[in-house]
Amino acid sequence: QVQLVESGGGSVQSGGSLSLSCAVSGYTYCMAWFRQAPGKEREGVAAIDRIGRTKYANSLQGRFTISQNNAKTTLYLQMNSLKPEDTAIYYCRASFAQYASPYDYCSSSTTSWGQGIQVTVSS
Repeated sequence: QVQLVESGGGSVQSGGSLSLSCAVSGYTYCMAWFRQAPGKEREGVAAIDRIGRTKYANSLQGRFTISQNNAKTTLYLQMNSLKPEDTAIYYCRASFAQYASPYDYCSSSTTSWGQGIQVTVSS
């Protein structure tokens, strides 16, 4: 029933930038970006709730910024100073639980996921 549509992925050279977007239907309480690199488990990248509280993975070192539109219907991820190790499939996650927290990347039993979008960073 709930649909998440991701866009903005692609290929970029090391040091470059990319912006990802995720459009979601329905009322969300918390939204997050995850990624899964080859041979690795899916990991949380960044998360944000309706009042703008944010969480970032420790490994990002300030390179990524998560944001959302005022209606909370579109999620963004600005990625700067990209490194080859950022290469992964990136997934958008929306949580529909009222008490979902960005500090655990919006974990809940009522979530929807995007289809995933490829980000490739070449050296």
